[in-house]
Amino acid sequence: MASPDTAESTPAAAATEEEAHPYAFHVSGPRNVISPNWRDLINSSWKDGNYKRTVVACFIQAVYLLELDRQENKSNKENALAPKWWIPFKYKLAQTLIDERDGSIFGAILEWDRSAAMADLVLIRPSGAPRAVLALRGTLLKSPTIRRDIEDDLRFLAWESLKGSVRFNVALKALKSVAESYGSSNVCIAGHSLGAGFALQVGKALAKEGIYVETHLFNPPSVSVAMSLRNIGEKAEFAWKRIKSMLPSGSETTGNSSMEGEKASGGGAGFKSWVANLNRLKNPGVGIGKWVPHIYVNNSDYICCSYTESDQVEKSNEEKENVNPKKGKAAAAAAAAKLFVMSKGKQKFLEAHGLEQWWSDDLQLQLALHDSKLISRQLRSLYPMSTGQPIQGNPSR
Repeated sequence: MASPDTAESTPAAAATEEEAHPYAFHVSGPRNVISPNWRDLINSSWKDGNYKRTVVACFIQAVYLLELDRQENKSNKENALAPKWWIPFKYKLAQTLIDERDGSIFGAILEWDRSAAMADLVLIRPSGAPRAVLALRGTLLKSPTIRRDIEDDLRFLAWESLKGSVRFNVALKALKSVAESYGSSNVCIAGHSLGAGFALQVGKALAKEGIYVETHLFNPPSVSVAMSLRNIGEKAEFAWKRIKSMLPSGSETTGNSSMEGEKASGGGAGFKSWVANLNRLKNPGVGIGKWVPHIYVNNSDYICCSYTESDQVEKSNEEKENVNPKKGKAAAAAAAAKLFVMSKGKQKFLEAHGLEQWWSDDLQLQLALHDSKLISRQLRSLYPMSTGQPIQGNPSR
């Protein structure tokens, strides 16, 4: 998200500037989204996936603006930009997440504002509306925070992991706290760009503990050196298998004898597959299909476009290795997310990676389920791969 230049101004000029500010809610916010009203007592707008996506994206935008307001000393002033992005939806700021390295705001917890809702005759929280949302921003290209943002960007690029960042620990603690207070089914975590990377890894960490929180990820990072090295390794392994298959018959005889020995010991291919799958099982207490993050990507955004790479080849290999193909399919389907792909043809990077696109009026998304190679890699450790039956875990709180 790019930020505008700031300038000295009188109070009157500041008010005018706020009215025309490119990030003011009435200037760049959604046009056709209404705030909750008494009709939501009967039919909640939050049951509409488009409405939920729009509001959650607005909450992330609010976090960007919380940091901009802080930098421009507007945090407690009437011309602050951030509050306008949550007030229309009857939420309030409960907590800001601070990066201790530079004092910047990188996240916020927004809670359902019962008093504001009651004032508009919304007597109860609409069905589907979370009691609390943890929103995490991405990289902000302004000098007070860009250094720490880029450090975490490079951390992901090198290791495809953000667990070493102070922001990871702060976000994980905050999400655990609200999940314990309100119940995980009443809590949502969301992020954009780098913030989506944190949201994914924090949500996954909780899922491993049996705490399943609704998760929305906008333009999450998908390209890393670690992933590239894995791809090279996979290609090398594939090439080696092809070479072995073309070796003289003597080698094949040796291989067959070895296989016969394995079968005689009671294992065979089925035993090898069972051992491999057992090693991949990180947490046997997690049930299948409990945590399914929503991921929103744009084909023209090179930061997140790897999510759209098909997993068909990997699925085919898994099914060949499993003794029971049906169980293999069930396990592969378990490691999944709801992947929403938008493509408007060729777009400039800033437009394709921007947050504003996710509440635009002409937004058209294509839903792809269980079809992303990258999603399978990232989420596979959550699920048992050797059985088609779910393993009972801790219930959502």
